[in-house]
Amino acid sequence: MMVNLDPGPRAAGGGGFAFVGRRQESGLLRGALQHPPAVVLIEGEAGVGKSRLVSEVTGDLAGQGGRVLYGSCHPLREPFPYGPVIDALRQAGPFLPPASEMSPLAGVLAPLLPELTDHLPTAPADVQETGAERYQLVRAVRAVLEACGTAILVIEDLHWVDEATRELLLLLARDLPPHLGLVLTYRQEELPPRAPVLGAAYRRPPGTSGAEIHLAPLTKSDIHDLTAAALGPRATHALGRILFERSAGLPLVVEEDLITLSEQGHRGHLSVEVVDPVTRLGQAVVPRGLREAVTTRVQGLSAQAVAVVEAAAVLAVPTAEPVLTQVADLDPEQGMAALMEVLGAAVLRENQPMQYGFRHALAQQAVYQSIPGPQRRRLHERAIAALRTLDSPPLVQIAHHFRALGDREGWLAQAEAAAAQALALGDQGTAAALLHTILAEPGLDEDVRTRIALALSRTATFSVEYTASVAVLQRILSDPQLPATTRGEIRVGLGLILTSQAGDPEGIRELESAIEELSDQRPETAAHAMSHLALWATFRGRPAAEALAWIERAERAVQASPDEAARATVHANKIAVLAQIGHPAVWELVDRLPREGRDLAVLRQTARALYNAADAALDLGHDDRVGALLEQSQELAHRTGAPHLDAICRILRQELAWHEGTWGDLEAAYASLFAQVQDILMLEVEGSLVLGALAEARGQWSQALKRYTTARDASDYVVWTADAAAGIGRVRLAQGEPETAWAISAPATNSLRHNGPWLRASAVVPVAVEAALATARPESATQLTREFERAIEGQDGPAAIAHLHLCLGLLLRDDDPARARDHFDRARATFQGIGRPYLTAQAAERAARTLIPTTPHRAAQDLTEIDEIYRHLGATFDAARCQRTLRDLGEARPPVGRRGYGEQLSPREQEVAGLLATGATNRDIAQALFLSPRTAEHHVASVLKKLGVTSRHAVRDALATNNP
Repeated sequence: MMVNLDPGPRAAGGGGFAFVGRRQESGLLRGALQHPPAVVLIEGEAGVGKSRLVSEVTGDLAGQGGRVLYGSCHPLREPFPYGPVIDALRQAGPFLPPASEMSPLAGVLAPLLPELTDHLPTAPADVQETGAERYQLVRAVRAVLEACGTAILVIEDLHWVDEATRELLLLLARDLPPHLGLVLTYRQEELPPRAPVLGAAYRRPPGTSGAEIHLAPLTKSDIHDLTAAALGPRATHALGRILFERSAGLPLVVEEDLITLSEQGHRGHLSVEVVDPVTRLGQAVVPRGLREAVTTRVQGLSAQAVAVVEAAAVLAVPTAEPVLTQVADLDPEQGMAALMEVLGAAVLRENQPMQYGFRHALAQQAVYQSIPGPQRRRLHERAIAALRTLDSPPLVQIAHHFRALGDREGWLAQAEAAAAQALALGDQGTAAALLHTILAEPGLDEDVRTRIALALSRTATFSVEYTASVAVLQRILSDPQLPATTRGEIRVGLGLILTSQAGDPEGIRELESAIEELSDQRPETAAHAMSHLALWATFRGRPAAEALAWIERAERAVQASPDEAARATVHANKIAVLAQIGHPAVWELVDRLPREGRDLAVLRQTARALYNAADAALDLGHDDRVGALLEQSQELAHRTGAPHLDAICRILRQELAWHEGTWGDLEAAYASLFAQVQDILMLEVEGSLVLGALAEARGQWSQALKRYTTARDASDYVVWTADAAAGIGRVRLAQGEPETAWAISAPATNSLRHNGPWLRASAVVPVAVEAALATARPESATQLTREFERAIEGQDGPAAIAHLHLCLGLLLRDDDPARARDHFDRARATFQGIGRPYLTAQAAERAARTLIPTTPHRAAQDLTEIDEIYRHLGATFDAARCQRTLRDLGEARPPVGRRGYGEQLSPREQEVAGLLATGATNRDIAQALFLSPRTAEHHVASVLKKLGVTSRHAVRDALATNNP
């Protein structure tokens, strides 16, 4: 039979063979990339065609003027953080403006990208610590990508990514430059079980398009189409069937088989009778697929070319020509000729400039497994020798070759050195993986095991995937022969992991044991554990005396220490503790914190102390301090490389905005935060509390209850649970369910009695008092108020003082309205001094209502002014409550919604539209505006008609269009 096996011209994307079976996936990818910013995740098994899909689509877009940058990850990666991204940025020169027009941030990349010298500003002064350098690099990468304009960044094989690059890509995906498309490919089966590909759960931020594409193997029909495109009408169904059986639908395997058949034709059989392809492929022995195809192709090469292919298989990563030549045991001229031969035969390719390797890991594995054992040994030995001659020996690769040789001692030495190198470069992920591998080795010497365990305990504290480290450290601690100081240091690392990352109280016991083991020999480490216990005690609502005792012990432990960073850590924790308990001396200590200096470890502790002071200030009611403290903390976080601290500062700013009454952008701000930093518990809780309060102010009670319940259930931190109980209690009181309100709020106040953070969780107390009075429990209300008063007496907590006056006013409201009004007015004045307009208006409303029995006209005047404040804030429910009272007093405004507005929304309809835009149901609207369900339905229908929409979900966009 006559066959034509010439693959023909290369496809637009560079694939060589026809691109089949991917119409839907191509449409998804192309559609997302044409609407940046976009994030596309492409998952599929090895050989399924992820790279081809990306190449086809980006190739088309590049042909239309698109800018595409490519990078890829490798399995034997050296500890060079951001390597795949840096490789991609090397291609950005043609797309960048001159250096004078670039952001100064981009200068950080100048030492890493000498190819872009003309486009990058001068590098800033050297950063002394890896953390700061890492954070500046993240910002610099984003600046360069933004300067590229409309562009696509492709990072392939993310299952091999290093931790630093993964963190960078996660941060980038959460905050993309506006014209960037990000494409990430990976194999799910090579990720740890249940591990997100980016290391943390990811959701696209609002305004970011994208897709998650799973590539399945090709169908039998697809394989036939692929074969027909290569062979024309001579492709038989029998050939398609055997190709499908050999490949299991993996296009890479099919293409390798077709290349084999094509090469047979090119070697003199293109226009003559050749062996039937069905017979040829059908006679192949197991294992089937790629191993057979690659082995067959390699057998047709010269001996020197085979030596280069085998060298590449043993080296396993893209490698430069001199190393390939040395491992293949060829002289330079022979090596170059052999490399040209294997490149021409498409057995190897130039993966990166001047770096050569296989098209796919499957091909590398197929060749490696075909090399006889003695030959593999010689190749690994030559690989070690060649790699050691490089200017920067790749220690991870060298360790791999020692292990392949079965040289246990050599592997241990190189693996430990590689871990130390990774730590020095700030690549915690590579270091942790190497240390885990070493510790898994049976029969380790005790000194090696101890040394590696100590290194792991210090490294794992910063790791996202900490559970494996916990198990290993616990297993090591079970060894009774472990020296006491070593045991103590390991315990500190384990305790910090358990308390900070897992929220496990078992970590407290580990830290307490560590202190006893370290106090004499390692006082700085012991002091670190002590001050952490002080913070934990405060966070968990333990008595203030317990936290202060730990801080005093920590201060004594480091008093004579020359370690400035250790002293700064203890001092920062002392400020956090004093701020949380409302100690008046804290603000002088905050003012004296160092804001300048070259010791980044000390400045990082200052940044942390400033944030903790801001957090406490907001709890206590010193709102005027919060903005400046957060600004200083964030500035130092940027300078010292602390992105986590920067994120929690941003979260606290939203809570401050709620208290300040600037509610307009809150929902969008939280949506952006949830997309960017969703792995932080604080965001889940604080966001739920603020958004719950916003829904409560609008009368969206079901939504408010859902938010508050989420906050309550997310953590057992007493301040958070008390604030959540306060919110639920307020909603239940508004719904006329005081018994439920009491059942929710009373346990929260009991927690305050036992744990003591009255100053920081005072909002729940007036809720419990009001619920007690409404359920005929006046003694409970009085007792609770008196306890509250005694607990905060003489302490620095303006918010708690305002809440105390609310409680006192509630107790007197029925029997002595004049004195009640005085307390409500004092609460109003205190909230006003703090700077919280919503709570100021609510306290003023309570004061005004005490006037209704005696001077209703004055009460009406006050309520009218308060109504305006509520409307300005967007507190729809509170405004409607005032309006209802004013109607009862005969002082209400003219009825809203009467005839005469034509196609314009009436004032009442504007209120309804505003609630609809926030997702309110008809029931929510009726409750918020004190309307009957039928009236609410009528208003909703009228709003939809006047806005010209058929769905309530379209109201937000319609309002934005009508009110740009």
